[in-house]
Amino acid sequence: MKPPPRAQPAAQARSRRRRATLLTAAVDLLADGGFAAVTHRAVAQRAHLPLAATTYYFASRDQLLAEAFAQLVETELATTAAWITEHGLTGLPGHLAAADRHRQLGLWELYVHAGRDPVLQQIARRWTDGCVRLIAQALHLPDTDPRARLLYTTVSTLWLELIVEQRPPDQARTLLAHAVENALRPP
Repeated sequence: MKPPPRAQPAAQARSRRRRATLLTAAVDLLADGGFAAVTHRAVAQRAHLPLAATTYYFASRDQLLAEAFAQLVETELATTAAWITEHGLTGLPGHLAAADRHRQLGLWELYVHAGRDPVLQQIARRWTDGCVRLIAQALHLPDTDPRARLLYTTVSTLWLELIVEQRPPDQARTLLAHAVENALRPP
């Protein structure tokens, strides 16, 4: 029989909390000011920790950005899944319009930057694949059905229009309803 796990030393728990605090600060900075706002110095200031803490936990700005992007993606996927479960796909524009615009801009800014960074590109793919999977599940389709991918492409375009151009959500809701209706037609 395996012995019960020992309590973690206080130093390890403190270390995890500090790292999480720094990561949260990076995510907040990304949401507030975009890609350029995330520096070791700014993260340390936002987290109210010494500058040395950021370089201790994150060897480079790239690592910090990658982990912040991954956290944003996981949060976004969980939030979107809950919304779709409660309101369905056609309610998605309302959810996207109500979301924190700055946070969304930071998320999409990193998504575009991922085209130049292979590490971020893998995170971007997890986001896209996760969104396609959520849409496929909502439509009771296999993840590989091209209709789910096509609908995701429609959703992401409408999403960008909502946050970048600040278009009215009613217009996106109507377009999405047509896209969902189309996606539900047999291939």
